[in-house]
Amino acid sequence: MSGQIEIFVALGANLPSVYGGPADTLRSALRAMPSFGLRVVRCAPFYETPALASYTQPDYVNSVAVIESALPPESLLNILHRIEALFGRVRRERWAPRSLDIDLLDFRGVVLPGLGGESGQAGAPIALPHPGISGRGFVLLPLRDVAPWWRHPVTGKCVKQLITALPPGECAAIRRIAG
Repeated sequence: MSGQIEIFVALGANLPSVYGGPADTLRSALRAMPSFGLRVVRCAPFYETPALASYTQPDYVNSVAVIESALPPESLLNILHRIEALFGRVRRERWAPRSLDIDLLDFRGVVLPGLGGESGQAGAPIALPHPGISGRGFVLLPLRDVAPWWRHPVTGKCVKQLITALPPGECAAIRRIAG
C-alpha cells in the first residue's frame, strides 16, 4: 500500500474539553469528522507524550489518523481548524496547552513549501508535508502504527528511518496507552 494516496492527520490534546479528558476528546473528534465530510479510514493507538513547552503543562495524548476527503489541502485544513474550534481550541500562543490540535501531516504526497513556519498558523500559507513531521516522536510513532510503509515526500526517508534519526531519548518518555 502506498502512503502517497492517503491523507494523514495528527491529533493531540492536553486539556479537558466538554467531551471529557484528552483521550475522550480525541475519540469524540474522530467521531465528529464524518459530519464534516471526512472519513476516518484507520487510527493509531493513543500515546501519552510530555509537552514540548518550556513551562510546566499537562502531558498530551497523541495519535495519527488516515482520513479520506474530496477537499483540496487548504479547504481541508480549514475544516480541521473548525473541528478544533468546536472542541474549544483557541489559538493564542505557540506550544500553549490545548483542548484539541489537529495537524495536516501529509496530503497524498503533495509538497507545498509554505513559508518555512508551522503549517496552519493563522494567515500563513499551508506547508506540506507538515514541517515538523520529521523531528517529532509523538507524530512518528503513531504514524508508523497506521502506515509503516510511509515515506517523507521530500526526503524519501521511510518512517522507520525518521524514528531512528531522532535525537537519543526523544521517544523515551512517549508511551502507548489504551485508546
